[in-house]
Amino acid sequence: MATLVKILAVGSAAGSISDLFAKVKTIDAKHGKFDLVLCTGDFFGPVKDSEEENDTSKLLSGELEVPIDCYIMQGEYPLPEKVIERFAKTGGELCKKVFLLSKSGIITTANGLRIACLGGTYDANIYSSADAAPGFLSPFFTSQTMDRLLSNTLAKSASNQSYKSLASIQSSSSSSQLVDILLTNVWPSAIIQFSDAPLPLPELASSGVSVLDETIRRIKPRYHFAAGGKSPQFWEREPYVWDADEGRVSRFISLGAFGGEPPVGKKPRVHTPSVPLGQQLMPFQWFYAFSIAPNTPGPAPRPANATKNPLQEFAPRLAKRPHEAATADNFIFGNVRPPTKRSRIVQGEPGKPPPGYKCRRCESTEHFINDCPDRAQPPEGYVCKICQTPGHFVRDCPTRDALGDTGGKKPKPGYVCRACGSELHLLEDCLVANQRQPQHERRGGKRGPPKEIGPDECWFCLSNPNLAKHLIVAIGSECYLTLPKGQIIPTQSSADHVVVPGGGHVLIVPITHYPTYTTIPTEFALPIVEETEKFKSALRAMYAKHGAAGVTFEVGRLSAKGGHAHVQSVPVPLKLKDKVLEAFIQEGRQFGIDFEEDPDAAMESCANGRGSYFKVELPDGQKMVHLIKDHVPFSIQFGRQVLVNLMDMPDRSDWKACMLPEEEDKADAQAFKAAFAPFDPSG
Repeated sequence: MATLVKILAVGSAAGSISDLFAKVKTIDAKHGKFDLVLCTGDFFGPVKDSEEENDTSKLLSGELEVPIDCYIMQGEYPLPEKVIERFAKTGGELCKKVFLLSKSGIITTANGLRIACLGGTYDANIYSSADAAPGFLSPFFTSQTMDRLLSNTLAKSASNQSYKSLASIQSSSSSSQLVDILLTNVWPSAIIQFSDAPLPLPELASSGVSVLDETIRRIKPRYHFAAGGKSPQFWEREPYVWDADEGRVSRFISLGAFGGEPPVGKKPRVHTPSVPLGQQLMPFQWFYAFSIAPNTPGPAPRPANATKNPLQEFAPRLAKRPHEAATADNFIFGNVRPPTKRSRIVQGEPGKPPPGYKCRRCESTEHFINDCPDRAQPPEGYVCKICQTPGHFVRDCPTRDALGDTGGKKPKPGYVCRACGSELHLLEDCLVANQRQPQHERRGGKRGPPKEIGPDECWFCLSNPNLAKHLIVAIGSECYLTLPKGQIIPTQSSADHVVVPGGGHVLIVPITHYPTYTTIPTEFALPIVEETEKFKSALRAMYAKHGAAGVTFEVGRLSAKGGHAHVQSVPVPLKLKDKVLEAFIQEGRQFGIDFEEDPDAAMESCANGRGSYFKVELPDGQKMVHLIKDHVPFSIQFGRQVLVNLMDMPDRSDWKACMLPEEEDKADAQAFKAAFAPFDPSG
């Protein structure tokens, strides 16, 4: 029988860190000993006074006593800059016993528990439009954050690094994505369905986030703890069952804020279910103690109070067939004109309600309800999501209708245009993305703005079910290594050309979706860049063993749809290594491609997504940078074209013509992996 792990989950500390640790120590002495503490919502909160700021400083300096290992997350607010700096340096350990989970974090504890985290809050526009998952300086998560979370759950191994098992990536299935515990700041939208447990606040019925529902359907957490947003309230839902997964039982608990007001309605009751899956001890408003056995084999007993599964019953259905055109014949009555809806427009004085209208708030006939002077004011602590200031709702925000620099709607704070990197307009209003057409032409034309690619369309996202996983040859904690389709080096059909086993042309790809390396948020860039450099060094060493030198190149283009950052590494014969520089210069002149005198300064000008670039690293370590200019044609195959001409293999210029059958690709991948194993920095 698996050993039970005793866990204490707590609500938003909101900056009262030392007080929370004191309470946790008391609870542990009375009900423990607990193995770990899970802190939901805002651990630091918005800094309100010097005392809270001192708590953060004391935590980072190690002055605060931390009674138990604590795992914390991001809630409604941006994290303090010094916390982000510590996260970037240590990978998550803020001090002894306190660990910050990333926005799409997943860990496997020493006990074997898989704990996933989705940090931040939701905004529909930012979720679907941001070009990369915002860092901790932004309070929002995006579709890329969700994509990374699902990708992180693909590994079947119990390793703390979810991507250490290459075999698990290549043979992943839906069952490999299951987690034991999920921490989120927001509620799923379907969770209240079929529940008889009264909600503490009526508005919670409509506060759920629908994009979270599909994620839960895939990872099926046994326990799901949510902080409940800006007004955290305790609410425990009845358990529900996943019939297709051996009766897997899930429980959802929303936790109130630490030290907050008691929830509206009945006081939470002590409840101990009869099932051995997880034994609740004493749930209160802001903390919840329970025990859970990791990796429990076999079907779980169905709890007596289990309800229908809201995530399965309210899963999206196939869309109904659209109505035929109005001129088509009706199936029964022939060509009958369809009825039209009655117009709600009533003639009256412009700006005034129509005759008979009464405001539902004050019963006045002189104004609409939205203009009522008795309109409700926001509660204390409410902050407008548009301008990030208190005192008014989003609907009353004075900047709600503000315009961007190109005449369209002004983006919300933290938004970055995927096409040009600007913070002053949306992608749909970007002149670069729309070929610099004037605003009125774009709005009136037939062609809309470019469609942004999603995870299921990206060639390099691990969560894409169509990804060629058989080509992946190594995987680290931040990047993976894969052979490309149609690599430059001939292998199966022309074995005489093979110098490095398997060909040796590989791609280094960050696991998280970022358009370019320069668009990676600062707090996440260091470990990704470091691992990229380790892979480059390992490839150079491997090439040298087989009598070749390495050339790497990267196309960092901020396209309208947004790509996925990657670096290509290609081996060239040693006799050609001193000719690579001149080959790029000569080939570039033919196409008007020039290289900057100061490569480092050129790359600095592209920092934070401010521009597109083409970067080459020569066998001797020298760098070449070309700044890609707006509306000047640049072929993404330029680097390939230079190298195939240098090696006198012009027939290899088109990668599509070089593609091999899957079995031959697999043979190349196996040959490369065997040769690369002694140099692989990922172990």
